[in-house]
Amino acid sequence: MRVPRTVSALTVGVAAALALTACAGGGDGAAPSTGSGPVDGGELLFALAADPISLNPSGVGNGNITWYVTRQLVDSLLFQNPDTGELEPWLAESYESNDDATAFTFVLRDDVTFSDGTPLTAEDVKGTFDDIVAAGALSDAVRDLVGYEETVVVDDHTVEVRFSAPNAAFPTATTSVGLGIVGAATREIPYDERADGQALVGTGAFTLESYTKDVETVLAAREDYAWAPEALENDGAAHLDSVVFQVVPEASVRLGSLVSGQLDAIGNVLPTDLEELDAQGLTALSRTNPGLPFNVAFNVASPLSSDIAVREAVAASIDSVEVRDTLLGDLFPVATSSLTANTPGFADQSAFYAYDPEHAAEVLDDAGWTEGADGVRQKDGVPLQLSLLWATNNATNQAVVELIQQQLAEVGIGVELVSGTVPEVLARQDAGDFDLSWGNLSRTDGDVLRTVYSAATTRLGIDDPELETLLQEQLAGRDTAARADLLAQAQERIASQYYQVPVYELTSIIGLAPEVEGLRFGADSRLASLVSAWKNAE
Repeated sequence: MRVPRTVSALTVGVAAALALTACAGGGDGAAPSTGSGPVDGGELLFALAADPISLNPSGVGNGNITWYVTRQLVDSLLFQNPDTGELEPWLAESYESNDDATAFTFVLRDDVTFSDGTPLTAEDVKGTFDDIVAAGALSDAVRDLVGYEETVVVDDHTVEVRFSAPNAAFPTATTSVGLGIVGAATREIPYDERADGQALVGTGAFTLESYTKDVETVLAAREDYAWAPEALENDGAAHLDSVVFQVVPEASVRLGSLVSGQLDAIGNVLPTDLEELDAQGLTALSRTNPGLPFNVAFNVASPLSSDIAVREAVAASIDSVEVRDTLLGDLFPVATSSLTANTPGFADQSAFYAYDPEHAAEVLDDAGWTEGADGVRQKDGVPLQLSLLWATNNATNQAVVELIQQQLAEVGIGVELVSGTVPEVLARQDAGDFDLSWGNLSRTDGDVLRTVYSAATTRLGIDDPELETLLQEQLAGRDTAARADLLAQAQERIASQYYQVPVYELTSIIGLAPEVEGLRFGADSRLASLVSAWKNAE
């Protein structure tokens, strides 16, 4: 059943722009099929590069690795088809909006149950959204509920979600893991005590059997699951009996274990490992991520980064092509804006980001940053020494920031690299204890710009009335073309003020053993529900 849409979420045509590539198959964003049909039973061993950190779907600091796991445990009101970008039914059979996008009515399926056996009702949708809003800063998902007023229970299977201001991005946001619906048993546990997932009661195709921090997360299939989105091509329980997500930090160990048959799938495949996967006859499933590209973002509230001359000079000193060609390869497009090219509303801003170290030096000279004896420029006795935060959750991060550090040094900009886990990096951002920050954010709607750059939600010290107006107006936009135009203006404003420097677009790569079929990416280029995955008999 197609979801009636009266509010455009800028979703049409997303998948057409996504770069899908693979070695030995998997070019459509899903594991290749032998055509023999699904096989029931078995255990999937999937290696992750790091611990999921928190199994609370809407918590702070969640990233791709976390959502690989929690996507299996919670379902969403709507499903975004990765092939078309369209919103389709999942827990909700349909939705509609009022004229000004301040109220959204969802009609729920009447056959869904949580993992503890309780039925899904409208109260659970209301409870989930109320819970996230009440958590406030403890939840990253609260950014998708900006202007949230209330959820009204119309009847057992109908809810109306109301906002104090237009929120045209909300329907697409409901497809995310962060707004996945959780049961009453979960909501009764204090929000900050849910990280280990033991309190997680969801409607997903799998349940949490055990979680051992930094070791593994074990999931068991639900025998009564029967409400996967049509696009996942399975109207019943998962084919697999269980899934074990093992933490294997070393990329070489993950690859070697896949090659030797000790693992069925591995995440965070390095670009340099693609040739080996192909040589071994293994599949590399890949998909470019929508949302924010990997970028160097500025804390404009810090004394050094508040100087636009410094920001412009940094932008002109980073050679994104060298970063891509040296460390990543052709699967990773060079980024040219604060949105990736496959995100609805993308507008190329490459004119602001040309690599030009001579221009960088000229800008710094004009701003009074003179060359120092140790190679680091200084002004009024203050060295141009910037701290750059980066998270250890991506295997390529360290090499990339080290190369950027070298590039900036060539024009006299010193950089101190500061690493940490995602929560540690976010804590330093919240404290304002940084000049630069390295990262990305995968989202399927251009509204991701608002969640990062709006004064109400930013961690970058930005308070820009002109940008704020654009971000809020696009959120209120009901017309696809009008929203795209506003998003394009917002990207130009971000570029002209050098609030960040785009470097490359993330491509998610999963390595698969030959017997694994039916595994696929979602529209957000993260692992979709494994309800449709299976293993052929050996």
